Amino acid sequence: MTPGAPVVFCGYANLDVVGRVPRFPAPDERVHATAIDQLPGGMGANAAVACARAGATTAFAGVVGTDPASDLFLAQLAFEGVDAGWTDRTGYLSTAIVLVDGAGRRSVVSQDDALDAEHVARTADRLAGLGGGLLYLDGYRAAQLPAAARPGVVLTVDLDGCENPDVARAALAAADHAVVGRTRLTELLGLTPADRGPRTTLVVTDGPAGWQLAGPDGIASGAALSVEVVDDTGAGDCFVGTHLAGLAAGLGPVEAATRAGVAASLSCTQEGARAAPSPARVTEALHQLATA
Repeated sequence: MTPGAPVVFCGYANLDVVGRVPRFPAPDERVHATAIDQLPGGMGANAAVACARAGATTAFAGVVGTDPASDLFLAQLAFEGVDAGWTDRTGYLSTAIVLVDGAGRRSVVSQDDALDAEHVARTADRLAGLGGGLLYLDGYRAAQLPAAARPGVVLTVDLDGCENPDVARAALAAADHAVVGRTRLTELLGLTPADRGPRTTLVVTDGPAGWQLAGPDGIASGAALSVEVVDDTGAGDCFVGTHLAGLAAGLGPVEAATRAGVAASLSCTQEGARAAPSPARVTEALHQLATA
């Protein structure tokens, strides 16, 4: 893959209704929110913003509508330097209900969107026609990953949202790069890094415990930064977007994951799902770690 190749994110676009609460409510309990906000979100769109902030040529190929909320959503992506011209506007902007508790942990209820297999295929064709690049699919589209293979297209998948072990296993076999949380991989899907394909580089994230990478060149790991967590919403999306930006720039998978881990940690120190830090801040944090 040529350094500087575009990264196209084919995944969720959401309007996040975020309630900040002292604790998550129990059944039949009413908890008063300290704040309720409406913010742009969606794991694919969040990752695209992180990728663009990390300096990569980035496009978002989701599905939204023609309403004012969709107009604003796309304008916010464009403001971040994301090419939203790949987005299909024949659907609707889905909604996610996000609760963030006093410890910065989040719980999400998401609405299904209108992004289907045909849209994934059109996006893969378009990217191949431009000479290739990285194509990201979120876990809700993991079943479409094998069919998205095209000459010059580097397949990447974030398995967050994938609940079917067989679908996940097929996606891992087809992907060039994959990211997944450890709890989802081992407990929800019942898989291990050994289930990746022989050419797949798999990064398993584990929150404050850091990350582990398994690929054709061996195994590596990295630690997360020790930070005061304000809000961990979107930290995984920040990791993925920063990681793919590094790969697109020509970094090796380990170096890309190292920067992504630091970026994800820093994002937890700010509110909201789009708190990805600048490349300069990531570099500064890495330098401080190296000289500590």
